[in-house]
Amino acid sequence: MKTTAKSSAVRRSPGIAAVRATVAALTLALPAIGLAASDYPNKPISLIVSYPAGGSVDVAARILQDPLSKSLGQTVVVENKGGAGGTIATGAVARAAPDGYTLLITLSSHTINPAIYTSLPFDTEKDLKPVSLVASAPQVLVAHPSFPPSSIAELIEYVKASKTEVPYGSAGTGSPSHIAGELLKLRAGNVKLMHVPYRGGGPATVDVVGGQIPLLWVSLPSVTSFIKNGQLKALAVSTEKRTPVMPDIPAVSETIEGFNVDSWYAIFAPAKTPDEAIEKLHGAIVEASKDKKVQESFMAQGAVAVGSTPAELDAVVKTEIPMWKDLAKKAGIQVN
Repeated sequence: MKTTAKSSAVRRSPGIAAVRATVAALTLALPAIGLAASDYPNKPISLIVSYPAGGSVDVAARILQDPLSKSLGQTVVVENKGGAGGTIATGAVARAAPDGYTLLITLSSHTINPAIYTSLPFDTEKDLKPVSLVASAPQVLVAHPSFPPSSIAELIEYVKASKTEVPYGSAGTGSPSHIAGELLKLRAGNVKLMHVPYRGGGPATVDVVGGQIPLLWVSLPSVTSFIKNGQLKALAVSTEKRTPVMPDIPAVSETIEGFNVDSWYAIFAPAKTPDEAIEKLHGAIVEASKDKKVQESFMAQGAVAVGSTPAELDAVVKTEIPMWKDLAKKAGIQVN
C-alpha cells in the first residue's frame, strides 16, 4: 500500500510542477502586459472627420492635429469621410478596431441624427465611447438689414402679426440650424415661421444677403464677416449665454428662458476602446484646449476651445438625444 501511495505521488508530481511553472510564467509576464498597455500610442492615429474637407468640422480637426500629435508623441492623420449628415464616418468608426487608433471628430448633429433618421447602421450611445468635447460654436439668427425686427422679442411680435408664414433658411433638414429654428418656433408659441432648407450655410447666406429670404439660422463662423461689414444683422445666438467671440449679440435665452442649441465639436472612439487609451486621449485634448494658439485659432472660426471629461461629453449625448427626438416628433422632422 505504501508503495502504491508513493507511486501515485510520483505520478502526480509532474502535473503540480507544470502548474507551478505556468503560474510562474504568467506572473513574470504581467509586467510585460502592463508595459504593452502603457505603451499606447505606438503608431499613427487616424482622426476621421464626419464632414468634407473645408467645412467647420474639418477645420476643427486640423486645428487639433499638430497639438495632439505633439502631446501623444505620434502622428495624428486627418481623414475625411463626409456624407449622410455625418453618419458614414460615424458608422466607420463604430465598426473600427477598439484599440485607440481610430477616432471620430464630429459635431452636434451626432445627437440629432438618431432623432431624424428612421434607421442608422450603429447605436449612437452603445457603439461609441466619449473622449472629450473640443469646441463650441453657436448658431446665430441673422436677417437682411431691411427686415424690420432687430431682436427676438420684435421677431415674435412681427411673426404673430403677420398674415402669412415668415420664411427662415437653414443649412439643411436636421442640421443644428434647423433644430434651432424649430425650437424657436415651438418655444415662441408655435409661431408662423416656415423652414426653407438649403444645401449648406453658404448658399443660404448668399440668398439672405441678396434679399431672397429674410431670415437665416446658421453657424456663427459662416457669417461673422457679413455681420461685421453690415451685410447682415444678428438678432441672437442660440447658446445659453452670449459668445465671447461676438459678445454684443444677445442670446435667445435672454428672451426665452432655457433656450439652448449648442453646436459643439467632440471626439469619440469605438465602444470597447481601453480606458487607458481614452484617458491619454482626453488628457491630450484638454492640454490642447489650453494652448493659446489653439484658442486663438478656434476664436478666429467663431468658436471657443473646450476640453471636457468623457463623463461630461457622455452626459451631453444622453441629455440631447431624447430632447431632439421629442422636438423632431413635434416638428415633424424626418429623413428617410
